[in-house]
Amino acid sequence: MMFPFTSIAPSQPTKIVIPDLVSHCNFPLRNNRHRKQASVECKQWLFRGGNLNERKRKAFHGLKAGLLTAMCYPDAAYPQLRVCCDFMNWLFHLDNISDELNDRGTVHASVVVMNTLYHPHSYRSTNRVGKMTRDYWKRLILTGSPGMQQRFQETMDFFFQAVTQQAQDRENGVVPDLDSYVSMRRDTSGCKPCWALIEYAYNLTLPDEVMEHPIIVALGEATNDLVTWSNDIFSYNVEQSKGDTHNMIVVVMKQYRLDLQSAVDFVGRLCMQAIDRFNNDRKHLPSWGPETDRQVEIYVNGLADWIVGSLHWSFESERYFAKAGPEVKKTRIVELLPKRK
Repeated sequence: MMFPFTSIAPSQPTKIVIPDLVSHCNFPLRNNRHRKQASVECKQWLFRGGNLNERKRKAFHGLKAGLLTAMCYPDAAYPQLRVCCDFMNWLFHLDNISDELNDRGTVHASVVVMNTLYHPHSYRSTNRVGKMTRDYWKRLILTGSPGMQQRFQETMDFFFQAVTQQAQDRENGVVPDLDSYVSMRRDTSGCKPCWALIEYAYNLTLPDEVMEHPIIVALGEATNDLVTWSNDIFSYNVEQSKGDTHNMIVVVMKQYRLDLQSAVDFVGRLCMQAIDRFNNDRKHLPSWGPETDRQVEIYVNGLADWIVGSLHWSFESERYFAKAGPEVKKTRIVELLPKRK
């Protein structure tokens, strides 16, 4: 595939225009009726014993992870939604921690979490992340199928391997090539455990041969790519102000010598192609029989909920655009933040 060449502009840009991904996605946006209750109780759970300062508490209020969870699991019953909500808040908390850790710190966190997931009844950790992991996991395993639990554990392991590599790259100032970045980003995103939670949220019992079918895998990858690559666009402004280079826009600027706006447009086109891939693969689902087909339809609809829910939530949350999200959603213009000293 040939890529357009654009020389890097000599002056520093002051704004970018983000792609209109919301209009390219025609999936219905829905919301879980238990959102408010789950969000309130989840925040209480998160803050309990956390010693979070006022700034971090405000950040979590502005994050609106409960809204993201409600949009992405709109038909989940309250107990399942609450576990998903706790996990989402925990994952963002862990993501914030990993951004500040070196590879040794990330490895230590992974040991605590994975031991907790594999040995919830015998392993005890005084680490807060470990305690929170044990709490939501013990509730999840009450109804989660064995296959779903295994997929969650395996994908969390992949997540920690990838964020450890990310920490090493950050320490060494390494910007990976695009193929390497795409492979790593599918795991650093934390999306794969969220796909396992679709099974949990709707009490699905899909066998391995179904979940490992190439079409099901392709649908999961297309969803992962859209969620993570669009997130790279939305989070670029904050990340560039901190000098963080683990972002697809930075990768394509370096690899293809694109200026900033051209790189944003490039990643935007890839996001739209990911949605198109999802729609095309969805048309070619095989049949496994009436009951399995019913569960597969629920699972695939859950992936579609993640695509549309994550896109709209990104402008409702204050994580990427502060309080300007609705205006950015309308104009698609992002004023670049100054570099932090």
